[in-house]
Amino acid sequence: MYKGGFIVPILLGTLFTVLCFFFERLITIQKANGAGNADKFVTKIKELIAANDLDSAIAACDKQKGSLGNVVREGLVKYQFVQNDNTMDKESKVAAISKALEEATALELPMLSKNLSVISTCASIGTLVGLIGTVVGMIRAFGALAAAGTPDTAALATGISEALVNTLVGILSSALAIIFYNFFSNRVDQITYAMDEAGFSIIGEFQSSQK
Repeated sequence: MYKGGFIVPILLGTLFTVLCFFFERLITIQKANGAGNADKFVTKIKELIAANDLDSAIAACDKQKGSLGNVVREGLVKYQFVQNDNTMDKESKVAAISKALEEATALELPMLSKNLSVISTCASIGTLVGLIGTVVGMIRAFGALAAAGTPDTAALATGISEALVNTLVGILSSALAIIFYNFFSNRVDQITYAMDEAGFSIIGEFQSSQK
């Protein structure tokens, strides 16, 4: 009967870590998405900016309550501030808005990408530790075959079972970690793209509206 090996608890710990960070990232990124659809939000912001209704645009950002809304709000507040500032030329105003958007984005991105490196590391660790466990199990199996006299079938079965279990858990941990990492990386890229799109719209509308 298979009684396990010292590698299995490590692999189970890796799998547990992957699952914990999956739920942590899922909750965090769902919160960062905010309320409603990001594409519809960006479209609405564009329309409000084109109508020069900045107060409504800022209110929409407050209602969105996500990372995208936070970044756009900072850009709109700066837009509103520099719009009637006669002490700055057009280039300085555009630079001020761009800086506000960049700073707001820089504050949001670390929160979005936090702990993704842990999931990525678990993908590698799961494979390597599983391979080590497989080798250890096979060493025990061949050790039973090499024993003097009649081979110990129980020890042989234990070694093979240990190797297969380690392989299974290692592959499962790595596969889940890779899937989760790619999933969350794609979500972060989507949010970042929406931030950039909204930022370009704010700057472009300001440049076209200012003489």
